[in-house]
Order: sequence, then structure tokens, then C-alpha cells
Amino acid sequence: MRAEKIERRSLYAEVTGRIIAELEEGRLPWVRPWDSAACECTMPQNAGTGRKYSGINVLILWAEVVHRGFASQRWLTYRQAAAAGGNVRRGEKGTIICYADRFTPKSEAEASRGEDREARQVAFLKRFTVFNLEQCEGLPDDFTPDAAAVDPVLAVAEADALIAASGARFQIGGGEAFYSARHDFVQVPPQAAFPEPINWYRTALHELGHWTGHGTRLDRDQKGGFGSEAYAKEELVAEMAAAFTCASLGIAPTVRHSDYIASWLSVLRGDEKAIFRAASQASKATDFLLAFAGVEQ
Repeated sequence: MRAEKIERRSLYAEVTGRIIAELEEGRLPWVRPWDSAACECTMPQNAGTGRKYSGINVLILWAEVVHRGFASQRWLTYRQAAAAGGNVRRGEKGTIICYADRFTPKSEAEASRGEDREARQVAFLKRFTVFNLEQCEGLPDDFTPDAAAVDPVLAVAEADALIAASGARFQIGGGEAFYSARHDFVQVPPQAAFPEPINWYRTALHELGHWTGHGTRLDRDQKGGFGSEAYAKEELVAEMAAAFTCASLGIAPTVRHSDYIASWLSVLRGDEKAIFRAASQASKATDFLLAFAGVEQ
């Protein structure tokens, strides 16, 4: 077996193992309470390019911020720190993230042309090591500050604008929150039903996460009945999409759907790539939703 295949497999297994351990402890890696006095709740981003991380890397980097008590959600590679005129402090341990994509080998491209068929692509997964800004020194001043905290009132206003601009059939009423894939509408109880008003927005964004999966939008498998593997996978995507969207708007993602933990554990134990696919789909759902509010993930 080729070395890169072994490395790819071990990385899938390593990350999935960490997520499973969190779930077994009853913790959801995408829903962790930040100490707002220490670190603002936002999406992790590369401090050199300004690009926000997506997919599985969000879970990896959020976990590192929580576990290691960092006050920044911004990250750099060793080379980026050096190129900026700074350096990673001696003895600091980096965090491994990954980049997944697909490519068409030259031999396959040539063969497909000769056989008049579509070329088959090969998946690859590459490791990168990044360091939190707090692990670096000597960086220019403009590398130091994170984005200013979003005013809670503005965060709610942006969430309202997103919901309105989405054009989703959005019904308020009843005692349950849900998305009907068959009839393509979202229902959420009135805000008065929520002891904490902000939880209405967290719930609404979760249901809109499901809404993005409709066949006319991102076209995910939403045919699974309650308790099925397909149902658990879709709930996993909606959970993370809500968390990513909330964080992007400046709303701490604290809604927990712990009833599904056993189902999620079953899915992850049976497929070490499942959490990677779900996180990727969640990022696509988040991008889809944030586009309505003019916010880049």
C-alpha cells in the first residue's frame, strides 16, 4: 500500500477518533461554550490570507481554542509567520489540519479521451500544520487583533435579514420546530416560547440548515425516516450548519440536540469519513445561507 494512502487513512481515523471521544463524553465538538472574555465566538481564519477555514478544520481548530485556552481564532503556518517577519515561539506544538480535494491523473485523462468517457477523479487528503497567533511572536501589529466582537443587536438583525432574504416558506407557530422536506417549509414556535430569545434564532438557523438540502438547492439525501442512518447524517449536517452560521453572524452556537448522539456515534463508528463529509456539506449549507445576508464564511 502506498504511503500516502496509509497517511490519508490514518488522518481520517485520527480525527474521527477524536470526535467519537467527544461524543462519548456527551460533548458536541461544534457546540462548545466560549469564554467571551477570553475569545470571541467566530469562525477560525488564516491570519495571513484572511480566508476562513471550512469543513472538518472548523471542528479541529475550535477544539484547539477551547482545550488550550487560546484568545485568538486566527492561525498561521510556520512559513507564513516567517514571511510576515515573525516566528513561532520555540517549543510550541502545532495543530494538524487538512485539505481535501480531487484531481484527474494525466494517465486517466488520456485514457478517458481515447475511450470517449468521463475521466475518473482521485481523492486526496493533505496535512498542514498551523499555529495560533498566540503561539507566534514578532508579527506586525496588523496580525495581532482578531475581528471586533459583533454587537448582539446587529447579529440578530443580520439573522433576521438572512431569514427574510432566503425566501424560504417560514411559518411561526405550533409547539415544535421542524423542516418539512416533502412540502418544503420551515416551522418554528413563536419567540415567546423560548426562555432565551436568542435560542429562537439558533433553532431557526438549524431548520434552515435542513432547508438548504432540498433537491432544488444543495440536493442532499433527506428521505431517511426518524431513527435511520440517513436521518442521523442529515441531522449532523444541519447541526453543524447551524453552528457555523451562528458563529459567522456572531451568535454563540449553544443549541444541543443530544438525543441524536447515539445515532451519530453509530454513523461515525461505521465510517471514518462520515464526519468529513458531513462537515463539508455543513460548510456548503452555511455558504448558501450566508450569501442571503451578504456575509462571507
